[in-house]
Amino acid sequence: MNSKAVTVFLLSLSGFYSKAQTDNTKVKSYADQVMIRVNFDTNIENYTFSEGDDDNSSETILSINNKTKASLSVDYKIISATLSFTPKFFPGNNDNDRKGNSSYTDFSFRFFPDRFIQALYYKNVKGFYVENMQDLIPGWQKDRDPYIKLPDLRVQTFGGSTAYILNKDFSLKSLYTQGEWQKNSKGSWVPFLDYDFTVFRNTINGLKSKEYQYNFGGNIGYFYNWVIAEKVNIAPFLTLGIGGKFTSFKETLENGTKGPKQNEQYVTVKSSGGLHIGYNSDCFLFGGKLNFNATAYDEKENSTVENNNVYGLLYIGYRFPPPKVVERNYNKIQKKISLL
Repeated sequence: MNSKAVTVFLLSLSGFYSKAQTDNTKVKSYADQVMIRVNFDTNIENYTFSEGDDDNSSETILSINNKTKASLSVDYKIISATLSFTPKFFPGNNDNDRKGNSSYTDFSFRFFPDRFIQALYYKNVKGFYVENMQDLIPGWQKDRDPYIKLPDLRVQTFGGSTAYILNKDFSLKSLYTQGEWQKNSKGSWVPFLDYDFTVFRNTINGLKSKEYQYNFGGNIGYFYNWVIAEKVNIAPFLTLGIGGKFTSFKETLENGTKGPKQNEQYVTVKSSGGLHIGYNSDCFLFGGKLNFNATAYDEKENSTVENNNVYGLLYIGYRFPPPKVVERNYNKIQKKISLL
């Protein structure tokens, strides 16, 4: 994201912040209702490897052969669970002959105890291709020539984040899962930690390689919920962070023996932002989001690795009273786990 865009975004945030009201925010909770929400988004894995300086640089972009992801979320009380996958019948998800076969699944939980937000997730991605072939091979034609494929490249991630809302009158839950509705415009700074353990596996010409990555970071973000009508809100946000990455790489050599283990440490910089527009009623809700995520670190001199994506999201949801069996079993669990 260029500097001009970031400047405009920061000015927008400051404008929204100046509109914040001094009275206490009134928040309507839907914790006693079950909410089912369906999302469609383009938040797909993308890795960019850059080498060289500004005058003589090259990039290799690895993507998966899926352009649209579907998610199903179920919320009740302080728990939100989401399952995401990439249906093959969606346009852009099935160009297997030229880009190879890709698979994508992730499963996440969010918990909302008081002013904390705790997220846990698991992601499994397999099958990549080189997206920017025209930059690497002169004369390469998009509609004619094949892509370089990495069908055995698999990325598994176990991760989470822990956030704390500094403004007690601000409902971040109304933006994350729509489990609440904030009636008055408010904003808040939100510091949070993120952490994950990622495993990269690949096989090329029968030679296997594996890399482990441990990532952690400290971040600060500002979120603003601007209620422009009784049932409509606009919510921008921007976050910045810095962290560390520890990697451990090993591969199988041509003679069949294991190569030496290579350990590295890096400093990472991260940013994210976006804009949410939503409609909410007691039963129905729908809306859209436009977000970006960016992470980068210097792997070696004149070499940078980035994981960047800009994506849109559409959602629609419905709330209803919980079935007796759900309410009864949740109450039993709550007696044993008071946090719930």
